[in-house]
Amino acid sequence: MEAYDVLVVGGGSAGLMAAGRAAELGKRVLLLEKNRRVGEKLRISGGGRCNITNAEEDERVLMRAYGKAEQFLYSTFAQFGNKQTFSFFESKGLPLVVQARKRAFPKTEKAPDVVKTLEAYVKKGGVTVKTGAQATNVVSEGSTITGVACGKEIYTAKEYIFATGSVSHPETGSTGDGFTWLQKLGHTVVPPTPTIVPIKVKDEWAHLLAGVSLTFMKITFFVDGPEGGQAKKAFSKTGKILFTHFGLSGPLILNSSSKISDLLYSGAVTATIDAYPHTDLGALEKHILAMFDKFKNKALKNVLKEVVPEGTVKGILALLEGKMDVTTKVHSITREERKMITHLLKALPLTIEGLMGFDRAVIADGGVPLTEVDMRTMRSKMVPNLFIIGDLLHVNRPSGGYSLQLCWSTGYVAGSHA
Repeated sequence: MEAYDVLVVGGGSAGLMAAGRAAELGKRVLLLEKNRRVGEKLRISGGGRCNITNAEEDERVLMRAYGKAEQFLYSTFAQFGNKQTFSFFESKGLPLVVQARKRAFPKTEKAPDVVKTLEAYVKKGGVTVKTGAQATNVVSEGSTITGVACGKEIYTAKEYIFATGSVSHPETGSTGDGFTWLQKLGHTVVPPTPTIVPIKVKDEWAHLLAGVSLTFMKITFFVDGPEGGQAKKAFSKTGKILFTHFGLSGPLILNSSSKISDLLYSGAVTATIDAYPHTDLGALEKHILAMFDKFKNKALKNVLKEVVPEGTVKGILALLEGKMDVTTKVHSITREERKMITHLLKALPLTIEGLMGFDRAVIADGGVPLTEVDMRTMRSKMVPNLFIIGDLLHVNRPSGGYSLQLCWSTGYVAGSHA
């Protein structure tokens, strides 16, 4: 059996970075990946475009996005932060481009190009990559790891890097195996919850709009008081909303999901969408009146497209059903009916049923608390020859490139110190 200096379990973004870096420093590295090819989750990240990092220049603002983990991550990011991510990929022939909300993508907008770049990096360093190699057990003596079993084969090395990911997108192989091994080795594991996920809504009108994407909508969430008391406003956000066959998604929703999760524990959650957040009621009513005047001999159902956001007619018609006759010509619409349409567009009603599960999660939190890892090196404080990286760490973060940056940073640092 060949002797290795470093054994990396998991060929995702963090594992590939760690393996490539350790090999670059002259180490003999073995990378074990359970799938038939590396980077499966990376290939579908960012909707297949791969939001590679966040280009926030102010380090303090960037770090704040990681919530309670901020204080622990400074030393890690000082060694390899988002600026280093830019130079790393660009020096390897993959130019990046910055888009809305400082999200950085490969210029080609193709996630597989990111995987190719990392594959070339590990190949150049001479990393031995074994795919279809599912680690089934970790062998240890006392507090030290002595090998990793793949069925009947046992692979050994001096240092071990765990990069097996959390439990989001299980179809890509992220099934949380690493958590089981870490617990056996004496680590605490905070149970994972899907943190960046779409939400399920009850309302048929919203389901009718599956595939419609609306920019600059304001959504306000309300939670019922005890015993179904008066609903209280919880929070509002403005941004892009995507309607799906089960509810709502899009950046605005994904980044609100952990807050919504907290609300669901305290009562029934409802929401309203303001389709015209930059127009007050009076101005919106004037606009509707002008459109009704212009098309006064047409039926309401045919004029709606002039007054509602593009693509939403079907849903709005469903909401008006039973409240008014949509075949009425608009010159016969009463003042009360017109007011009702105006108020509706400022507060489209939704009932939140819950969050989607791990299968639709972009990110799941949970994992090893950062207090159990030396964040200057990513070395475990309990197992002297183990490094823990990427999604195995308990770090809450929003979507927008922060998750992959965590993988690049922790992977590079572990590879440097292993």
